[in-house]
Amino acid sequence: MSDNQNLLAEQRRALILDEVRRRGGVRVNELTRKLNVSDMTVRRDLDSLARQGMVEKVHGGAVPVSEPSAHEPGFEAKSGLELSAKEDIAKAAAEMAAPGSAIALAGGTTAFALAQQLLEVPDLTVVTNSVRVADVFYTAQRAAASGGTGPRAGAATVVLTGGVRTPSDTLVGPVADAAIRSLHFDVVFLGVHGISVEAGLSTPNLAEAETNRHFVRSARRVVVVADHTKWGTVGLSSFATLDEVDVLVTDSGLPVEARREFAELPPELVVAGEQPDGADI
Repeated sequence: MSDNQNLLAEQRRALILDEVRRRGGVRVNELTRKLNVSDMTVRRDLDSLARQGMVEKVHGGAVPVSEPSAHEPGFEAKSGLELSAKEDIAKAAAEMAAPGSAIALAGGTTAFALAQQLLEVPDLTVVTNSVRVADVFYTAQRAAASGGTGPRAGAATVVLTGGVRTPSDTLVGPVADAAIRSLHFDVVFLGVHGISVEAGLSTPNLAEAETNRHFVRSARRVVVVADHTKWGTVGLSSFATLDEVDVLVTDSGLPVEARREFAELPPELVVAGEQPDGADI
């Protein structure tokens, strides 16, 4: 069997990891059929994921690794996961940012994807504690100012709050908290490490949890952007209950059981890429 050259190794491994998490384990022969690659390719992918601590290899396949609640993956480790889901989520969430509004954008790879969509929304004031997100707007503004393609100069004002840098490339701590407390946002967009009914929104980083609490308190509207793999995950520290969330934007991979649970909860559930109930198809 020839390897499927249409998929990059990173994309293939992201798909494998999603299967492992969604199903609770996979077998090598199942992956070779699903991905249309050789047995050796799948085994190399599993070896790579195992070395990164993302799966545990077992005889004939792999199973999820139970991560400690304080484990915090870095930005690069997360950036290749659920790429299509994050893009769908970002497009749906961007529609919730009104031109001319003041928004906050916290850290994470889904927020990074959202930042790229928000370049099309004019006259935003964006406050972020994410180094990666700030760079998206800075690069676009420089390109526009020099006559390149992209949003016009001044389309987004970015205030990067100070603080201590986390593995996710966000700035947290007392300096960041003080800056956020003095501001008022129309909407805050939050990426999260985990969501559950009992724990609400959570993160492995204690300082980041406190900074996120200030984001939530300073916003009139709280929008959480999180792919389906975050459901049921619980980090070390909770920073908001689901009662404090106005909208959860997720992807079509969200399990049926989770959708049933959300039907009884206060936040509005937006499943990116799906028609809302009652909409014309």
